[in-house]
Amino acid sequence: MSRKFRFLILFLLLCSIAGVAQKPDKEPIKKLTIPPIEQKMIGQGLVDIQKLDPSIKVELKYSTTDNFVGKDVYGDLSRAYLQPEMAKRLAKANALLRKNHSGYTLLVYDAARPNSVQYALWDALDNLKIPAKNKKMYVADPKIGSNHNFGCAVDLTVVDENGKPLDMGTKYDFFGPLAYPRSEQEMLKKGKLTIQQINNRQILRKAMNQAGFATNTTEWWHFDGMSKAQARAKYGMIK
Repeated sequence: MSRKFRFLILFLLLCSIAGVAQKPDKEPIKKLTIPPIEQKMIGQGLVDIQKLDPSIKVELKYSTTDNFVGKDVYGDLSRAYLQPEMAKRLAKANALLRKNHSGYTLLVYDAARPNSVQYALWDALDNLKIPAKNKKMYVADPKIGSNHNFGCAVDLTVVDENGKPLDMGTKYDFFGPLAYPRSEQEMLKKGKLTIQQINNRQILRKAMNQAGFATNTTEWWHFDGMSKAQARAKYGMIK
């Protein structure tokens, strides 16, 4: 083997070693960016409910156009946050539901909500020509706040093993007596709700009540973890 050929082999070998040395063992870890709205909630002590129970499904309706406003009012918010105590109760409700109804799980439509969004929802009622005296029936006055604004309320439904929401008789955010738990028997007698639809609501209600949530009388999907006075005294409003 000639000296020139030996030098060539040595040169190629050194180049190969240098290339391996420069190549990192692992790809750099990409940092997940948390949107400012979520940073604010985390800063106020709220928790992502799916970190307590990943099996709970989340589809924030106000982060879509599928809501009574007809537009996305949450922007970057896509995760559901609650006060830690409320999140633990929700996980308990989901466990009770899954124990009593195999394949069923909770689907969250809304949880903690900034008060700035509360104003947007309040103003949107004007476009629907809801009389001023009736507005509080559908959206809490933002000057006072909703339990959502304290991270102590949750809107949700139940989905089956295929991820399909159970038939509750109305869509989420339906305005009118057909959505009122207090009017269910009346709506049944009038043929506007079926026994199955009411039974589906009761499946949700039973799990939530047993976990410590109170039923709202005018919204089958809404549940409170405590009174508004208690929430205001214990937690700060999410701005």
